Order: sequence, then structure tokens, then C-alpha cells
Amino acid sequence: MVLLRRLLRGFAYIFFISAISMVSTLAKAKQQPQEPEYRIGRDQTHNRFSSVIPPVIRVPSGSVIEVKTKEATDGQLSYDSDVEDVSALNFDLIHPLTGPVFVEGAEPGDTLAVKLREIVVEEWGWSAVIPGFGFLASEFPEPYLKTFKIPAGAKEVRFSDRVLLPIRPFAGVMGVAPASAEKLSTIPPRANGGNMDNKYLTVGTTVYFPVFVEGALFSIGDTHATQGDGEVCGTGIEAPMRIVYEVEVIKGGHQLSEPQYETAEYYAVTAFGETLDEAAKKATRYMIDYLVEARNFDRTEAYMLSSLAGDLKISEVVDLPHVLVSMHMPKSIFR
Repeated sequence: MVLLRRLLRGFAYIFFISAISMVSTLAKAKQQPQEPEYRIGRDQTHNRFSSVIPPVIRVPSGSVIEVKTKEATDGQLSYDSDVEDVSALNFDLIHPLTGPVFVEGAEPGDTLAVKLREIVVEEWGWSAVIPGFGFLASEFPEPYLKTFKIPAGAKEVRFSDRVLLPIRPFAGVMGVAPASAEKLSTIPPRANGGNMDNKYLTVGTTVYFPVFVEGALFSIGDTHATQGDGEVCGTGIEAPMRIVYEVEVIKGGHQLSEPQYETAEYYAVTAFGETLDEAAKKATRYMIDYLVEARNFDRTEAYMLSSLAGDLKISEVVDLPHVLVSMHMPKSIFR
């Protein structure tokens, strides 16, 4: 029976990976649309995750959608703000998310694939040390603020006269609705995604979300022009953006516990926890599961390979009560 269950799990995961490969193949085969098929403005936002927030749009699987996002404070900060504005921030308004998007055919137990096609920073951004927030909040009790002009097409942003930072835009928050009518804070990451603050979720990445409710109800926001792993002071360069993404429903096969993602170079898993230790152990187990079920390794061999080739990454340490750890596995090692 143990062998039979293992074989069935393997077949399920292989079906899931085959479905993912089919999605990628079909996406490459069809001509890229010149214009997104659907558009959502930055006035169509919410800042909680819940199954009862109504969708702003319904789209079929395979749709390409353009959205505009606000910066993370929902207009409380501007390019001309000062530190007094930082001290006065109302956290109840944080994280305006554009959406939700109802994806037709998505049902609980499915996987929603979100391919990030374009992410463009719009004009300006800010970063701050916010009293009471951040990895070393007790050591930095005073507010601090920098604002940045970011011209169209810019590849770098000037942090100071001595520092230029590369622009690598991504969405700090993206996720589907949880199976709960409660309106949950967007601050911590959860199984539905949420505030993952993972700098690798940028253009060219496909993110896979477990679906908990009919239509998935996908939302995106908290966009960052750049950020390091960990986001230790609590902010990246927070900026409004234009994003184009494609949604695809994957039916059947392995059911994800938490979001996973991939590029042409690697496959990756994510895991949240109340401690880095808990999150790192979960991420390692998820990668072992992937290697056993998708790549047909023995579990002990997969554990060893995760040690030899897997890279644990601290995605964020500030979005309490949860931190997020990811693990990347390079595709180039497989023959």
C-alpha cells in the first residue's frame, strides 16, 4: 500500500508538471498579443484578502491583463513627502491591491499560473524607515524617508551621490483569495500568497498559486522598483507601476500547499512560518517533494541534492507574524 500511494503521488505530480509544460508550450506557440485583452485601473483596489471581496472583472483562462498599481501607502506618501508624513502613516490603508480578477474555470484544488510579462515603474518611488516596523525596529526608532525620481526607461535609481541601484521591479504582494470570509490583513504571507516580498517574482517568472475559491480571485500590488532579499528595514523602493500578466488554470494533478514559481533557469518553492527555522524546513521539504514526485528521485537522494544544488533564500523577515523563505533548484543540472 505504501508503494501504491507513492506511485499515485508520483503520477499526480507528473501530471501537474506535464500540465505546466503544456501551458508553457502553448504560450510559446501562440503569437504574443500586441495589446492586453483586459485592463484594470488603479482605482479598482482593495487591501484585504477574503473570499467575499467581489471581483472587478471576469476573464477566461489564457487571458492577458494589464493592471495599474498604486504605491504601498495608497497615496499617503508622495515624492514631496517628509519624515512627518512617515510618522503619520495609517497602516489600515497599506497595500492597495488591484483586483480581484475572477478566472473562469478555476475551482478549489486547481492551480492558477500567473506569467509576469511586463512590469514598468511609473515616475517615482520612496523608501522609509517606519517607527515600530522592520527587522531592527528597536534599534532605529526614528522615521527616515528617501524619495526618488524614476524617469521612463531608467535602468538605475540614485540612492545617494555614492550609490546607484539597479531597477528590478516586482510586486511585493500577489495572491488568490483564501477560503475564508474574514477580511485578512495583507501584511503577512500565507498559503494563498500575499505579502511574499520575493524579489525574484519579476518579468519572465511564472508563479503557481493553489486555488481555494471559485474563480481564484487574483490580486496584485505593493510594487517595488528594487529590493534586497529580506527587506530588512521594512520597505523596498515602493512605486506605482504598470503590470501585464497572463493567467492560466491548471486542472488536476498535484495540489500545491503554498505558491511555487519558475523561470527558464530554475524551479522554486516558497514557505512561510513564524520563524526562519520553521519556514526554511518547510521550503526544504517542499523541494524534496518536488524532486521526488516531478524528477523521480528517492527521498534521501532528493534531500542530498537539495543540499548540494538547492539555494535557500530569505525572501522577507519583516511581515510579522510570518517570514518567508524560498528555495531555488537550477534546471541546468538535470539531464
